Amino acid sequence: MPLVFSYGSLQEEHVQLSTFGRLLRGERDDLPEFEPSSVPIEDPQVVAASGRTHHANATFTGRPDSRVSGTVFEVTDAELAGADAYEAAASYRRRVVTLASGRQAWVYVHAG
Repeated sequence: MPLVFSYGSLQEEHVQLSTFGRLLRGERDDLPEFEPSSVPIEDPQVVAASGRTHHANATFTGRPDSRVSGTVFEVTDAELAGADAYEAAASYRRRVVTLASGRQAWVYVHAG
């Protein structure tokens, strides 16, 4: 089953329930060579609904001292497709990464 690393909203219970129809069980992990960043939310309806003006993002630096903390989840292929649709709405794309634990996982980063 695929692994997805989340540093943002996919860790939130209400997002998991609406995206996957269930709560995910995950383990803490880190994403090396990336640093936390943010992306402005341009849709006023999303700002109003979420109460946030920015989405969390992870930016590749290539520096070994950079890290983004988050949670890695095991999902089904169908759930991965659901995560793709959820993340695409905010222009995030999936890419494969190696986590600090050595596991390979998918992570979503802003495509802009």
